[in-house]
Amino acid sequence: MVQSINTKALLTLASVVRRPFLAAPHIHVPTISDVNYQSMRDHCGIKAVIFDKDNTITAPYATEVHERAAFGLQSALDVFGHDNVAIVSNSAGTKDDPNYEDAIEIETKLGINVIRHDEKKPGGLKEVLQHFEDKGVKDPCEICMVGDRLLTDIVFGNLYGMLTVHCLPLCTGSENKSDNKVASVLRTMENKYMYKSKFGKMTRKRTPKHAVWQGEDQCPLILIREEELDNIGEGGEKSIENDENDGEESVETKPLTE
Repeated sequence: MVQSINTKALLTLASVVRRPFLAAPHIHVPTISDVNYQSMRDHCGIKAVIFDKDNTITAPYATEVHERAAFGLQSALDVFGHDNVAIVSNSAGTKDDPNYEDAIEIETKLGINVIRHDEKKPGGLKEVLQHFEDKGVKDPCEICMVGDRLLTDIVFGNLYGMLTVHCLPLCTGSENKSDNKVASVLRTMENKYMYKSKFGKMTRKRTPKHAVWQGEDQCPLILIREEELDNIGEGGEKSIENDENDGEESVETKPLTE
C-alpha cells in the first residue's frame, strides 16, 4: 500500500515545536507484551485500548501477529474484551486503503476491529470516540494509545488526554525491509532526538498528566515477565538494550511487585 502524505502530522508539528512534551509518552516499553493491562484497567480508569499496527502488533504491512507482540495483544484482549480493543493505523482503514480491503483482511485474520478514519494520526479522534461510544467509553482519558511513533501515536494520545504507551519497533534490519521508508527514517529520528537525547529526557519530565494514572511509582504498568527475572540486575532494575538503528538507549523497569 502506498501511503499519502500525513498532512495532519505536518500541521500538528508546529504545536509540538511549541509544546514538545506532547511527544513524551507516559510509559516506554520494549514491546506491547511488557505492559500490565490488568493494572491499567483496574487502577487507571482505562476502558479501551487502541494499538497502532505496523511494527507495534505486526511486521510492516503483515497480517500476522508478531511473536514478540502476541502475549501483549492477547493480554489486552483478555482484560478489555474484543469490543474494547481496536487498531488505529495510518495505512489500513484510511483513504489510502481502497474499499478498506486491508482493514477487512486484518479484521478477518487477527480478529481485531480496525477503526476507519479519514484523518491520519494525530487526527481521527472523532472516529475513535464513535467506535467506542456504545462500549462504555465517555472520555478520551478512558482510552490508552499504544504505538511505536512519537509524532503520530503518542502526540495523538497526549493531545486528547489519553494514557500513552510508546514501544520500540518490532522489526529491525532485514526483517524491517518492507517498512515505509519515510516512516522508518522519521521513527529513527524521533527516537534518537526526541527520546534518547538530553532534550528528550528533559521533555519527559513534562509529560502531560493523565486524569487518573498518577505515575509509574504509584501505579506500575511496566510488566516484568517471569522468563525475564533471571536477567534483572542488582536492586531489581532491568536494563533493556535496544538496536542502535532505532536511536534508542536503555530503559529501566520497576521491580516486580506482589
